[in-house]
Amino acid sequence: MYSRYARRYARLVTMPTTAPHALADVTASDSTLRRFLHGLPGVDAVGLEARAASLGTRSIKTTAKAYAIDLAISMVDLTTLEGADTPGKVRALGAKAVHPDPTDRTTPATAAVCVYPDMVATAKEAVAGSSVKVASVATAFPAGRAALDVKLADVRDAVSAGADEIDMVIDRGAFLAGNYLKVYDEITAVKEASGAARLKVIFETGELSTYDNIRRASWLGMLAGADFIKTSTGKVAVNATPANTLLMLEAVRDFRAQTGVQVGVKPAGGIRTSKDAIKFLVLVNETAGTDWLDNHWFRFGASSLLNDLLMQRQKLATGRYSGPDYVTVD
Repeated sequence: MYSRYARRYARLVTMPTTAPHALADVTASDSTLRRFLHGLPGVDAVGLEARAASLGTRSIKTTAKAYAIDLAISMVDLTTLEGADTPGKVRALGAKAVHPDPTDRTTPATAAVCVYPDMVATAKEAVAGSSVKVASVATAFPAGRAALDVKLADVRDAVSAGADEIDMVIDRGAFLAGNYLKVYDEITAVKEASGAARLKVIFETGELSTYDNIRRASWLGMLAGADFIKTSTGKVAVNATPANTLLMLEAVRDFRAQTGVQVGVKPAGGIRTSKDAIKFLVLVNETAGTDWLDNHWFRFGASSLLNDLLMQRQKLATGRYSGPDYVTVD
């Protein structure tokens, strides 16, 4: 049953209840796409932030907390995206993704490791035989300032090296200028170049200025075939927040209600503690629902988060807090 918001949303946005190919009329031209995106309901910023803050106060008891910590570990895209990345560092990261706590093999593996395209082959070797996926940023990450053929070459390089997932960045300049069809066409081209790899579309929400723009970008990405919509690159001042993630969760929920197609969400950047991660899991459960409480549909883009999750997990198991020496420094 729809929530009151979803029912209100359905009245305001007229879309077929079929697969995305039936939405071709929406993306037929720049004008029709603009009309659709600007016809989406405006975001009540005060209400959005109040709801996100309210959900963040939910109390999680010990048993549920242990479950939530393991779930969060399984949702981490363990990430290294630095100019100083070396094959050795990537191999170590892959080993940690497969066995986050070598002293406790009941610890779940992470969802993926995320690296630059030139490190994909190394990462694939490091996680071979495990459930851990290899994700690669592409399309001139993080700025996205490159010609389309260069972006597509970047994607093809990553896929040919074995990437299971592609994290692309949208052209924020084009989006903010209102060139929505250009952004749509780039996403669809990258989706095609990605082949069987799942596509995560990064909006860089900190640069989109308004919640209305985040909602529009969410729908634009989903219309273009994104498998995931992702908040940020982690390379700017404002990254994932409870409010912008809540807004994107509402978007994927409503998109599935209208089209039958489920799309994942990945908040990235700034999520550093177990307490933060659990707050985001509450957002998922209370907004999109339990169908998204799985690493196929929800991820954390993080580097330092995993260490805190491991320390909190060990504290729950032993009653003792071991401190940062308990975990490896990535």
